[in-house]
Amino acid sequence: MKGFDPRTSFGEDVAAHYDAEETRGDERETVAFLAGLADGRPVLELAVGTGRIALPLARAAGVRVDGIEQSPAMVDRLRAKPDGDRIDVTMGDMSRVTTGRTYGLVYLVFNTIGNLLGQDDQVRCFQNAARHLDGDGAFVLECRVPTAPARPGHRFVDPERIDAGSVGLDVCRYDPVTQILDKNHVRISTSGITFDPIRLRLAHPPEFDLMARLAGLRLRERWGGWKGEPYTSESWRHISVYEHDPAAGS
Repeated sequence: MKGFDPRTSFGEDVAAHYDAEETRGDERETVAFLAGLADGRPVLELAVGTGRIALPLARAAGVRVDGIEQSPAMVDRLRAKPDGDRIDVTMGDMSRVTTGRTYGLVYLVFNTIGNLLGQDDQVRCFQNAARHLDGDGAFVLECRVPTAPARPGHRFVDPERIDAGSVGLDVCRYDPVTQILDKNHVRISTSGITFDPIRLRLAHPPEFDLMARLAGLRLRERWGGWKGEPYTSESWRHISVYEHDPAAGS
């Protein structure tokens, strides 16, 4: 995307409105699912961001929740929230940096693995998650099932929101060679036009399963939603739960 630097994707402008714009309303279900897997043990969130999930999870489960995050602006937003100082955040790349601890649960939600723009980086993310897992721990990945590869011409516009006084459009271009999706969230209203670009590397669940195997993990279960909905050909996202593979060390 001409004129766009992915390293600025989550700077101060995005952090300022991230919770208002991106909160999807399924936080309660997400927290309940993760709290059940944590079972009272410490938790690590990769790309903890503004604490959208980490803070309510720490309150609901009564467990230690640590985070890894690359964006200082997002962490500043986290710190400004009530109990924001309860989350111990290690700054750096979620595919490389370590907290020096292990956890009963590591999780990465909301398509965020796509912010790692190469397959090698995404594999390293799985490996880093595995390094942080207790022997019987679980790594949870939430991601959309990609639809861009099936779009004719690989250039398309999706109406995200249509109101009487405003519209939100996703203007997209997909490269099937690199699996990179360039997306610009365009918001048009009576107060003006804003642009919010992002770049993601898309992958389907079987590719993630292979990444897990390379990291010494295996798929335990996969769901179509946080309430335990079955994962089917109609599912728009997947909740994949991975665990250490005993056979990986043999």
